[in-house]
Amino acid sequence: MKYRKIKKHRRWCRFVQKTRKGLNKCFGRHSFVGECLHPLLWLLSKILHPLVFLNPFRYIKRIDRYIISKFIGTYIYSIILVISISIVFDFQENLAKFTTNHAPWNAIVFDYYANFIPYFANLFSPLFVFIAVIFFTSKLAGNSEVIAMLASGMSFKRLLRPYMVSAALISVLNFTLGSYVIPKGNVVRHDFESKYKNNKKNTSATNVQLQVGKGVIAYIQQYDDISKTGYGFFLDKFENKKLVSHMTANVIKYDTISDSRYQWRAINYKIRTLKGMREQIKSGQEIDTLIMMEPMDLVFSKGQQETFTSPELLRYISKQKDRGSSNVIQYEVEYHKRIASCFASFILTIIGASLSARKRKGGMGMYLGIGLLLSFSYILLQTISSTFAINANTPAILAAWIPNILYFFIAYYCYKKAPN
Repeated sequence: MKYRKIKKHRRWCRFVQKTRKGLNKCFGRHSFVGECLHPLLWLLSKILHPLVFLNPFRYIKRIDRYIISKFIGTYIYSIILVISISIVFDFQENLAKFTTNHAPWNAIVFDYYANFIPYFANLFSPLFVFIAVIFFTSKLAGNSEVIAMLASGMSFKRLLRPYMVSAALISVLNFTLGSYVIPKGNVVRHDFESKYKNNKKNTSATNVQLQVGKGVIAYIQQYDDISKTGYGFFLDKFENKKLVSHMTANVIKYDTISDSRYQWRAINYKIRTLKGMREQIKSGQEIDTLIMMEPMDLVFSKGQQETFTSPELLRYISKQKDRGSSNVIQYEVEYHKRIASCFASFILTIIGASLSARKRKGGMGMYLGIGLLLSFSYILLQTISSTFAINANTPAILAAWIPNILYFFIAYYCYKKAPN
């Protein structure tokens, strides 16, 4: 190791000397340009010299680059193959609905399928990772390349290093897309589905009660999200568990053109203010009031949590918990599932590499079948655990991490049984 550092230091010094000779030959040592460039070159060499030895890519060898390129290439190829088949089946299934609802082709291509592809690619990313690992590792083992690596003194732990680097790159990409990019596309895709595909979008709510502030309770008997109008509105304000104000209105409308949020207009209102044994009543035709709620707090549609980015999910969960809302659990599951699914790439990579690294006469068919079974069982377990959290009061973080915890022990067992 010391000899390598000395050798690299000598190469760096020769590079600096050749650069100086080139500058002398072009501009002259005592010219104005030469006098200015030589100190700058000296300063630049002092700055860059430590970075040469701190370069993290010097730990990535040729065999690592070979495995990483195989991993990423097979991963992308499996995504293209599976998603292409999914698009064909989805288009064939929904062609009648698109035709009946007169969906334009530019909306089908750019609003629906342009957001359909990244959503499902990110959703089934663990499956694609597992298929990629099983496929190209079995091919390496079939060509006796894994045997050659292990026979040269490389341990199986060292062999897994490029696999983990590839899994880390895929995990970072999946987390970035799933937390910040895909939710924005899901808004467009859901609007297209509700307009041209399903025609079932929840636009109304009844008997909505929520806490809009500390000691302030709002109630709406019926709400229409299309007109942003509520009927049968009550607003009660409490101080020290005593009612101090009671407001009623026949109709309440949300001001969509206002520059600020939470602006509502009450029609046919009445405000009763209680001060000890006295009571003041104020009524009128219309009044503009500030109420800390929005239309999105009143109407909940299926899959709404998929349209929020991770920071928006955290803010929404915190706000709904303060209001005492009961529909927070599905948003918490979605938030934790985005983090847990990133670690699935590491777990399934270890399982896939451990299963397929051994050369056998049966080929890769059996391992590919086992890999598909494990991948689909992971996705199924993820769905079941989410259902338990929503319907059986299981903690959201536990429900999101149950598949990873169970498959971690499977990965550990496979790693111990891997060839060395």
